[in-house]
Amino acid sequence: MSTMVKNEKNQAVLTFEISKAAMDEATEAVFLKNRGKYAIPGFRKGKAPRKMVEQYYGAGVFFEDAFNSIFPEAYEAAIAEHSLQPVDRPDVELEDITDDGTVQVKATVTLMPEVKLGKYEGIKVDLVEYNVTDEEVEHEVQHAQDHASRFEDIEGRPVQNGDTVGLNYSGSIDGVKFEGGTAENQTLEIGSGSFIPGFEEQMIGMNIGEEKALKVKFPEDYHAEDLKGKEAVFDVKVLSIKEKQVPALDDEFAKDVSEFDTLAEYKADIKAKLEERKKNQAESEMENKRIEAIAENAEIDIPDCMVEQQIDSQLRDMEMRMSYQGLKLEDYLKYTGMTLQQMRDMYREGAKKTVKIRLTLAEIIKAEKIEATQEEIDAEIEKYAQNYGQSVEEFQKSVTEDQKEYFKEMAVMNKTLAFLKEKNPAKKAVKKTASKTKEAKADTPEEKPTAKKTAEKKSTEKKPAAKKPAAKKAQEEKQEQ
Repeated sequence: MSTMVKNEKNQAVLTFEISKAAMDEATEAVFLKNRGKYAIPGFRKGKAPRKMVEQYYGAGVFFEDAFNSIFPEAYEAAIAEHSLQPVDRPDVELEDITDDGTVQVKATVTLMPEVKLGKYEGIKVDLVEYNVTDEEVEHEVQHAQDHASRFEDIEGRPVQNGDTVGLNYSGSIDGVKFEGGTAENQTLEIGSGSFIPGFEEQMIGMNIGEEKALKVKFPEDYHAEDLKGKEAVFDVKVLSIKEKQVPALDDEFAKDVSEFDTLAEYKADIKAKLEERKKNQAESEMENKRIEAIAENAEIDIPDCMVEQQIDSQLRDMEMRMSYQGLKLEDYLKYTGMTLQQMRDMYREGAKKTVKIRLTLAEIIKAEKIEATQEEIDAEIEKYAQNYGQSVEEFQKSVTEDQKEYFKEMAVMNKTLAFLKEKNPAKKAVKKTASKTKEAKADTPEEKPTAKKTAEKKSTEKKPAAKKPAAKKAQEEKQEQ
């Protein structure tokens, strides 16, 4: 049995007891698991009885671990008894340990906030239709042309602008080499601007095997503080020179890079694919605007802990994206001169928006009693099976219970988004020419919330754990009595 009182912070204050018998059982389990760690004079290590260990190390030697092992079950029972929905770990206090050994506990936990839905039907949003320009088609063709290019070794002439050069270099300032300034067997495209201003230009005219001292100055805004504005000398040696051979844009090129016989057909296919991509982009943007407008109409007092959890999730996603490029978060922070707290602050507004969208969608699902049929769940599973190149039957064999729940949630969410699309039709399309799409980079940490991404984000419940200092303190106070 437990008691529950809600405070003004939308928190539940739970009080409940853990019996002496339950604590004794947990203590015995902890002792059996850890007895090999304790050495008692006169006994082989791990062979001393529990009573002897407690006498030697103190009566509360196992209390903290025993309490932490039994607390989650007692806490979950109290949560279930009052049908609560926590959104964070509880703040745990030991109120007392009675004379009969009963442990009295108080746990304060933040609850899922109340959502007051506003208008979510009849909201009008603009549908933007993006035009595909000839410039965009030519950009895609040039990209394919660049990809199909090859490099040929050049001998008998010096380095020219546009060449790719193999080189060794060693940099120094006032005759002292600096960290990161030396490398061997590096490649550099002359004219790419990849190196410090003046470095590439001074290599033009050098021959294979030639060595030269290049005098350069680091930019005032250079990312390394100890090198900003410093004059340096790089001793370089040219190892190789390669010239880029670009194929001509003709029908033969189209045959080499596609299934089409003519360049005109190849360009027409590129245009059709770009149009399909822009159509999907426009629909995605419209869906996001619709969901954002609906979320704006809702009233929610979002707990800080939910925002912090969302920031944690976004930072983990960012770290994962960076890892694919061989980068670490701490390196990014050093490069930008930011602190982790500054980055968290930068994420906070977007994180709060994401949490509000998620809570709003969940409340709409509840209000409209939206459920997924087995056929709709199976359709989600089939899509994933296709992505993995497996048959549905084969894929389903590897699906866990948690994953089944995920597919069910995705089916419900897709049904909800379809419902909102039906109830909130788009306005007349607005013609627009889209700028070239840029690839996402790890140096752009802010990630805007979208309806689809928000829908697919699964919140991770953290197991409640007692605060160790509280458990330890209460036990010490009990022993002093």
